[in-house]
Amino acid sequence: MLNISPNKLNEKVDLGKYKVAQKVFVEKHNKHFNRLLTVFSVIVLIVMFLPWTQNISGKGYLTTLKPDQRPQTIQSPIPGRIEKWYVKEGDFVQKGDTILHISEIKSEYFDPNLVARTGKQIEAKSMAVTSYQEKVKALNIQIGALSNESQLKLEQAKNKLIQSKLKVRSDSIDLEAAKTNIAIAERQFNRTTQLEQEGLKAITDVEEKKLKLQETQAKLISQENKLLTSKNEVINARVEINRVQAEYTDKISKARSNMLTAQSNQFDSEAQVTKLENAYTNYEVRNSMLYIRAPQTGFINRALQSGIGETFKEGDRLVGIMPDKYDMAVETYVDPIDLPLIHIGEKVRIQFDGWPAIVFNGWPNVSFGTFGGEVVAIETFISDNGKYRILLAPDKDDVPWPQAIRVGSGANTIALLEDVPIWFELWRQLNGFPPNYYQPDNKVADVKKK
Repeated sequence: MLNISPNKLNEKVDLGKYKVAQKVFVEKHNKHFNRLLTVFSVIVLIVMFLPWTQNISGKGYLTTLKPDQRPQTIQSPIPGRIEKWYVKEGDFVQKGDTILHISEIKSEYFDPNLVARTGKQIEAKSMAVTSYQEKVKALNIQIGALSNESQLKLEQAKNKLIQSKLKVRSDSIDLEAAKTNIAIAERQFNRTTQLEQEGLKAITDVEEKKLKLQETQAKLISQENKLLTSKNEVINARVEINRVQAEYTDKISKARSNMLTAQSNQFDSEAQVTKLENAYTNYEVRNSMLYIRAPQTGFINRALQSGIGETFKEGDRLVGIMPDKYDMAVETYVDPIDLPLIHIGEKVRIQFDGWPAIVFNGWPNVSFGTFGGEVVAIETFISDNGKYRILLAPDKDDVPWPQAIRVGSGANTIALLEDVPIWFELWRQLNGFPPNYYQPDNKVADVKKK
């Protein structure tokens, strides 16, 4: 009764005639109730000063410690069509075992003898390269022979030029001798003519000297003609030298041009051989990709592509595989406000889904069914869910994790922080403050050293 109304009902109505009122409005009951409240208050006051371990709770799931131990899917690097399955879901496979066989769906790879024919093309081009190499060698020999021949021809032409010059010199001397003879013949003819006029010589002597003069003049003309012929031979010898040089320069240039053409064809053939060898290797590797093999030992989880004759693109997932050996870990997430409180090597308690446990967050000593974990990795960039990812490994100093847990099952994590009174923790929770910031002992020691 709130006694809000001015009409006091308790004064008008007698409650004592009711059994409930008779039991309640008794002083001895009030004493017991007061004692109970007092004891409860004392107990609550004492509990408020009991130690409470601050913690950071998180929700995660089981994974593996190493990336290569996690479940993976097998993709095909080439497009194809499923021809035959060699396994079924749940089978255990060794590394390198064939999982399925596929066939080509691109027209340029339909030829079953593509690799062999490419090999024949390589052989043919290799023979062409050899032929061009031999041609280059033959042209080099020809160029060397032409060079030697040109040197000999030039020496021959130069010797002929020297002979012509010597002949010119000889003819020049003979011409001077002829000029001297004609001068002598003229003086003798004039002297004989004068003596014949004086009567000292006969007419026959004059005629003899005149005949000798004419013969000397004829010899002079003949010698001049020989000298001009010798000079003309000198000119011809020089022309011959130039002709030999031009002729053999042209021949050697043509031979070198043919050699360079042969070398160019050789290099082009070698490039084609290299290209064909590359294609040959690619075809061999592509043929080996027609058999999808297990990348590691494990169990076939699920066939993502099924049936016979079904086509797929390159990079499509075909089948999932789970490694048989792995190191278990827990992947959990914490709020950004709690991230500075998490450190590498931090001890964490873990409750696995499906594993019976009694958990008191603030009293880890009385919790049951939790297992120890240790922080081994802290993500430095926020995840899509707005939290930071933490990776936990089994604590070597704690009880081993259960063997029945599997990758992918859920796990609740509790990171234990400082010990504070319960009243402080209630006050912190009511005000929405974060847990006390702290650093592990080794971190503090490192800071002091610095």
